[in-house]
Amino acid sequence: MQPVDFTTLTATCSELRAQWLPARLEQVYQRDRFTVSLALRTMKGRGWIDLSWHPVAARICVGDPPPRIPDTFTFSEQLRHQLSGLALVSIAPVSSWERVIDLQFAQRPGEPALWHLYAEIMGKYSNVILTAQDNLIVTCAHQVSAKQSTVRPIQTGQPYEMPPSLTDAVPSLSESLDRWQSRISLVPGQLHRNLLKNYRGLSKALIFSMIRSASLDPEQSTDSLNPDEWQQLFQRWLYWLQCLENSKFHPSFTPEGYTVIDWPAPDNVGAVPPCPPSDSSSVQELLNSYYTGQINQEVFAQLRHQLTQKLNNVLAKLRLKAKTFKERLQQSADADTHKSQADLLMANLQHWEPGMKSISLPDFETEKPVTIPLNPEKNAVQNAQALYKKHQKLKRARIAVEPLLAAVQEEIDYLEQVEVALSVLETYRNTQDLQTLAEIREELIQQKYLDVPDYRSTDKNAAIEFHRYQTPSGFELLIGRNNRQNDQLTFRTANDYDLWFHTLEIPGSHALLRLKPGTVAEETDLQFAADMTAYYSRARHSEQVPVVYTEPKYVYKPKGAKPGMVVYKQERIVWGRPQQAPA
Repeated sequence: MQPVDFTTLTATCSELRAQWLPARLEQVYQRDRFTVSLALRTMKGRGWIDLSWHPVAARICVGDPPPRIPDTFTFSEQLRHQLSGLALVSIAPVSSWERVIDLQFAQRPGEPALWHLYAEIMGKYSNVILTAQDNLIVTCAHQVSAKQSTVRPIQTGQPYEMPPSLTDAVPSLSESLDRWQSRISLVPGQLHRNLLKNYRGLSKALIFSMIRSASLDPEQSTDSLNPDEWQQLFQRWLYWLQCLENSKFHPSFTPEGYTVIDWPAPDNVGAVPPCPPSDSSSVQELLNSYYTGQINQEVFAQLRHQLTQKLNNVLAKLRLKAKTFKERLQQSADADTHKSQADLLMANLQHWEPGMKSISLPDFETEKPVTIPLNPEKNAVQNAQALYKKHQKLKRARIAVEPLLAAVQEEIDYLEQVEVALSVLETYRNTQDLQTLAEIREELIQQKYLDVPDYRSTDKNAAIEFHRYQTPSGFELLIGRNNRQNDQLTFRTANDYDLWFHTLEIPGSHALLRLKPGTVAEETDLQFAADMTAYYSRARHSEQVPVVYTEPKYVYKPKGAKPGMVVYKQERIVWGRPQQAPA
C-alpha cells in the first residue's frame, strides 16, 4: 500500500484549506481503532474529514459519512467533549518538510486558537494528539510510554514535543544542477536510493515516478547517467518543487497506486505547472477512494479467512457427529431382526438342547433356515429374553438418535448455505462485498457460532444491495448475497406476481424474478433465472443443476428456522446451466 508522503500531504492540505476554512465542528465519530472523522459545516455545505493514524494508511482527507452505529471509542468522546461547536480556523504544517499538520480550533474565526489537534502522518509512528493552549497533551490516539520510546514519549498531561527533526538536505529551487548532481552521485549507487538518502520530503513512489518520467531506470547506477540524462532528471526535480510552491497538483491513479504530480512530456519539461483540468478528481476523492479500497481489501481478506476457517471447523465437527449418529442408526436397523429371532426361538423351544451355541430354525414366512446365535449358559427362554431386550434397546436408541441426527443435519444444511455465500465472495470488488461479509459475520455471531466480546453491530439502515440482472425480455432478476438478504428478498421484497427460484436440495442463494401485473415470463427468462440461480449455488461448476421455482406465497419459513432456511410447495423444475450464466 502506498503511504502518504510529504507531497501528497501538501496537496491534500492545500485543498482542505481552500474548501474547509473556516468551518464549524459539529460532530466527532471514530470509525475504527485507527480513524476518527470530523463533521464540518461551512457556508457552502457539510462534510466529513478523516484523520487516520493507520500504520500503513495514515492520512488526512475528506471521507464518506460514517455508518449509523454507536461510537464506543474513548478518544472520539474526548475530542467531542473538547472541540464540539468550535471553529476550525487553520490547517497548517508545524514545520517545513515535516509530515505533521496542526488543526487549530477557536471560538470563532479571527480569535486565538484554544485547541491544537496535531495529525502526525508518519507511517507506523503516526498519531493524532490534542493539546490545549498551554501545549499540554489532553488526549491522543495512542500513548507512548518512556519504555516504548526514550526519544519521544507521548503521555497525557505532558508537554507536546515535535518529532525529531530530519537531518537530510532540504530540496530547493535555488540549488544548482552541479551541486544537486554532486550530492546524489558522491557515493555511486542506485539512482532512487541515492535520491532518497540525500534529501528529505521524498518517498519511493514519488522518486520512481519522477525518474521514469525522465525515461530512466530507478535501479540504474548514478555512474551510468550521461549529462543529458542528468539534465532531464534535474528538470523534473525542479518541476516537482514548482508544483509544491505553487500548489498545482493533478491527482491520478497509476498501476502501482496513485500520484498527485502530472509529469510533463520531455519537450514541455520546463513549462509552468498547469492547473488540473476542471473535470479531474480532487486529491480528496483520490485518497478516499484509494485508501478505502485498499483497507477494505485487507479487511475483506482477513474476515473471509476467519469466517471460512470457523465454518470449516464447525462443519467438520458436525459431519463427524452426523456420521456417528448414522452408524448408531445402522446398528438399530437390526432391532426387528432380533425380535423375529426371539419369536422364532420361543415358537420352537422343543428344538433347543442344553449347551447349544446356535440353532437353525425355519423362517415363519419363507421357511428358509435362520441361524440364531445362542448363549450356551442360558436356556432357550433366557436366550429369547436376551434377544427381546436387545430389540428394545436398539429401538429406544433409534427413537433417541433420529431427532438428534435431524437437528445436526439441519444445522449442517444451514452452515452449508452460509458456506456457499462465502465461496461466491472469492475476491474483493466493491464495498458491497465487504458489507456482505460483515452481515455474514453478524449472522454467525447472532447464531452463537462466533464469540466476539467487543462486537459492534452493523448499520441496520444500510441499503441492501442484491445482485441485479436483466432477463432477455427485460425483467429484473434479484439474487441474495447472504442469508439476511435471502430472507429480505423472499419475505419482504417479493410480491404476488413474482417468481421465486432456488436450487433443488442444493445450498444456494434465493432468486426473485420481478414481474409486473399482466406480464408472463418467457422460457428464455425462466432459463436465464435458472442459470443465474444455479451459478450462485454450491453446484456452480456443474453442467446442469435442477432449479425449482414457484410463487412467493408458496414459500414458508418454519417456526424457529435459521436465517435463509425455507420450505416450499407447488414448485416446478427447470434445469439451470451455471456455465452459461453471464455473472
